[in-house]
Amino acid sequence: MSSQQKSAPDTAASAAAAEPRPRRLTYAAALAALEGAALAAGGLWVLVRGLTGAPDDRQQAVTLGITLLVLALLPLLAARGLLLRRSWSRGPAVITQVMALPVAYNLLQADSMAIPAGIALAVVAVAALVLLVNGETTRALGIKGPGRAE
Repeated sequence: MSSQQKSAPDTAASAAAAEPRPRRLTYAAALAALEGAALAAGGLWVLVRGLTGAPDDRQQAVTLGITLLVLALLPLLAARGLLLRRSWSRGPAVITQVMALPVAYNLLQADSMAIPAGIALAVVAVAALVLLVNGETTRALGIKGPGRAE
């Protein structure tokens, strides 16, 4: 590679870093972090209840708690990447929102106090998706569409 080819990405990255982070990107990162924190809190709650309470199946409760804690890493890492303007972070953030929509739908089908949680989750997931696919966010992350590679 020539020195011109090597310096071109550095120049584009430094130009993007010099601009202030768009609010939409910050809001998307905050929503992803909120979902990750909620998953982590839910996982901790299930894990503690499984270990200290009298669940029907202790092993299942502990497994669910650990699974939720591990799943919380995806939106938390995506949120950190969005704040640092890493282009890879949009993929995990979008996947998290797409995974949240069926969960919200199932919560909305319940005849209980889960309905408000389903509404909140659906609103957060749709809002985050809109923010993540926004053109301003895409440009701030340095993502180019198909056929736009330099």
